[in-house]
Amino acid sequence: MKDHAQELKKAARRSSRADKAAEAERDVLAKIAEMHGSDRIMAERVHAVIAATAPALAPKLWYGMPAYALDGKIVCFFQSAAKFKARYATLGFSDQAKLDEGTMWAAGFALTEVTAEVEARIAALVKQAVS
Repeated sequence: MKDHAQELKKAARRSSRADKAAEAERDVLAKIAEMHGSDRIMAERVHAVIAATAPALAPKLWYGMPAYALDGKIVCFFQSAAKFKARYATLGFSDQAKLDEGTMWAAGFALTEVTAEVEARIAALVKQAVS
């Protein structure tokens, strides 16, 4: 058992950064594929918008949710409605996001549908968050 653990550690060290990034993206896409109905549709659109708007953000799983990190720190995430039995999905932003606007600003947005208008708003928020 000890040998197996050492083998896994060595393999992990040998993996390139690009391999790890590709695996993290596959994990995110697999998590999105597991979602049902409108959650999956919205997560797919959110993922596509974030990837197109901020390619510097690296997809990764964060507490079992699709998330996007800059320099290893989570900037934003998608929380499906089903995860917490809520009536809407959430696009959330961490304190790493540069959304500061005066002394109070939104850090989470409810999503019930991702329309072209919503996609444009997400793109603007993500662009601001990483600026």
